[in-house]
Amino acid sequence: MKRESGRSVRAIALCITLSVGGLFMGFVGTEKVLAVTKSRFEKLELFNKVLFLVESQYYREVDTDKLIQGAIKGMMNTLDPHSAFLNKEVFAKMQEETQGEFGGLGLEVTQKNGHLIVVTPIEDSPAFKAGILPGDRIVEINHESTIGVTLEEAVDKMRGKNGDKITIGVVRENEEGVKNFVLTRQIIKIKPVKYDVVRKNYGFVRLKQFQKRSAEGIINALKDIRKKTEKNGGLKGVILDLRSNPGGLLDEAVDVTSIFLKDGIVVSTEGRDPKNKEIRYVKKSGYKELDVPLVVLINSSSASASEIVSGAIQDMKRGIIMGSQSFGKGSVQTVAKIDDEKGVKLTIAQYMTPKGRKIQAVGIVPDVFVDEVEATWVSENRKESSYIRESDLKNHLTATIETKEEKKRRLVREKEDRKERMEKLKKLKKEKKKDHKNMWMIKYNPSEDYQVLQAVNYIRSFDLFKKMNK
Repeated sequence: MKRESGRSVRAIALCITLSVGGLFMGFVGTEKVLAVTKSRFEKLELFNKVLFLVESQYYREVDTDKLIQGAIKGMMNTLDPHSAFLNKEVFAKMQEETQGEFGGLGLEVTQKNGHLIVVTPIEDSPAFKAGILPGDRIVEINHESTIGVTLEEAVDKMRGKNGDKITIGVVRENEEGVKNFVLTRQIIKIKPVKYDVVRKNYGFVRLKQFQKRSAEGIINALKDIRKKTEKNGGLKGVILDLRSNPGGLLDEAVDVTSIFLKDGIVVSTEGRDPKNKEIRYVKKSGYKELDVPLVVLINSSSASASEIVSGAIQDMKRGIIMGSQSFGKGSVQTVAKIDDEKGVKLTIAQYMTPKGRKIQAVGIVPDVFVDEVEATWVSENRKESSYIRESDLKNHLTATIETKEEKKRRLVREKEDRKERMEKLKKLKKEKKKDHKNMWMIKYNPSEDYQVLQAVNYIRSFDLFKKMNK
């Protein structure tokens, strides 16, 4: 190990010498390099002294490997929340997650002001089904406080064997006390894409996570939606739902964006040296949806790859971004493999949108702010119109003469409409009485989602203005 470290230091010293101006720079450059190298060796010597003291004088025998790994973790904790040392278990776990199948609770978490915060529960996971919500603050894991626990330590505590139970205690805004959720770890198979047709002509595509073949899933969904809408006049708009999508693979973010853009930049990254930028461009080949109006839904739990896609769509004026301001995770991480079992996740750059906007700690601000409102609340608080219309007046004229048969059918239809409205109202009132857990598990229907319906309205108005300007 010491020999390898020595070679690394010499390699760094050589690189610094070259960057200063070459091997023939002279004594001034060499002195600077030697000063940096000496300073680093002195600091490493300090670490060696402390390690020796602990190994030789601590009242019990210690595991040196454990001490060194602890020191490395401490070093990484001085950086940003997304940089971390990956031990054997964490490294294996990270590789599993990008494949779309892994064991666990299904929680995306972050740390803010020393608190462990839920970014989003992954759909259909144990955490999602139990009713844990974005913004919940995890204060206990198996009845042990999370105060002073690092993000990586907390994640490690939540991991375990499939089938094992774990108790998560959370504090929720505007609610008193600690809510305890008993979860059972399980293999989580994520189907990243769900889709449906809304109002006969509008495609709704929800992407839950950017994992391998996510773009392929969206393409298949769009093709099927086009077939289903053919009989009703064709596809008139697409709603891409990235709400509570925590991100994932950058390559998939580029592929998803490429479906909706003809060409141009998707995202660029700026590292330590602002002059060295990596630019990722739209893929010009493959399936494209360039003509239909597009609305992208985001919220405060839309992060990372979700922000890359929505930022590119917004900058290129391809569609409307709707919802609430996104999470703001705009840093780039790379996983450096140390050996077959361990690695380091390190923040190396920041993402920028095609127009050079930085996402980190800012997020994507939607073009249209639409609050997430429960459909039950909207339906129950909608005012019934009680105005008198021309058709209510006695002996009113009709545009055409209504036959007795037509009148009969009209009255039957109106009676059925009133009955249907009453039944819906009863159902909504009944659902409102259910507890949160049951409400959380009600099958999602985009046709009853307030934000989705607002997206449809915007697309319809866009279509109307386009016809008016012809």
